[in-house]
Amino acid sequence: MKILLIRVSSLGDVLHNMPIVNDLLRHFPDAQIDWVVEEAYVHLVRLNLGVQQVFPFALRRWRKTLMSKPTRQEIRDFIHQLRAQEYDLVLDTQGLLKTGIIMGMAKIAPTGKKVGLANGTEGSGYEGISRIFHTASVAVDPRTHAVLRGRLVAAHAGDYTVNTPASFGLRQLYSPSQTRPAWMPDQPYAVFFHGTAGASKKWARENWIHLAKTLQAANLPILLPWGNATEKAEAEQMAAQIPDATVLPQLSMQDAIILAQAARIAIGVDTGLTHIAAAYETSTIEIYCDSPRWKTEGNWSDQIVNLGDKGQPASAAEVELAVQALLSKTVST
Repeated sequence: MKILLIRVSSLGDVLHNMPIVNDLLRHFPDAQIDWVVEEAYVHLVRLNLGVQQVFPFALRRWRKTLMSKPTRQEIRDFIHQLRAQEYDLVLDTQGLLKTGIIMGMAKIAPTGKKVGLANGTEGSGYEGISRIFHTASVAVDPRTHAVLRGRLVAAHAGDYTVNTPASFGLRQLYSPSQTRPAWMPDQPYAVFFHGTAGASKKWARENWIHLAKTLQAANLPILLPWGNATEKAEAEQMAAQIPDATVLPQLSMQDAIILAQAARIAIGVDTGLTHIAAAYETSTIEIYCDSPRWKTEGNWSDQIVNLGDKGQPASAAEVELAVQALLSKTVST
């Protein structure tokens, strides 16, 4: 069985696609599973030991120099590598024209199938034209969780039922026996994933500052990562009001994943690194402010607490109680 997964972006959505790999390997233990993904997320996909070959897709970069000879050669190489073998199943769990075109280029065995979404979920960027590349389309409820949506497509293609909690199959990048990265404190720490692209998805700064007192009482230093100049400035402003808070240097993707994996507790808004912490089943609190919780909430582990909802941000007191409960659970286990 040779299977190709097509989910090219974004970070959180690529992550939420990963339980498909574990599902497929439980039902087809000898399957070869390959994946097409935007080049920025190749490192993330390679953390899943069940994926054998990763095809980097660089549309965002190619569009800027589409007429240049090197770019055209890269595109030809991508198509050649993609079509180098036949697949029994090709699964498009994104449902966009561009992912449909990739599906169309992939070769299938004589009895092979190309399976994708028959419809989008609420708020998704689904493009119905993608269905023209399918041999079968899977209808899902408009309020299907982001993780379950892809799992249902794969289950339909593989003729099995989804009946287990999601398992992400991520390789551990760090263990206490290894040399600590230079930015990592020599004691357990908390991390605030405060940054996000949309201002409406942010949690008020005064809430983070209030929450810091609970973590300081637990002797947990607070690490503040950032991804751009605006987030760095926000981190510095928070650190100025939080004793024992550290603004981190700019981290590579690998170090950012280690930061999420190795934390004693991760607290964050609806953003990719918060979801990575939840996928590793780090003690995680996901705070929803302006996105629907049903779409991406961590529902596969009791180490994850989901608070707030679209238009209803969690209060600092609610998050404080959740922190205390998770830290107590961590100590007791």
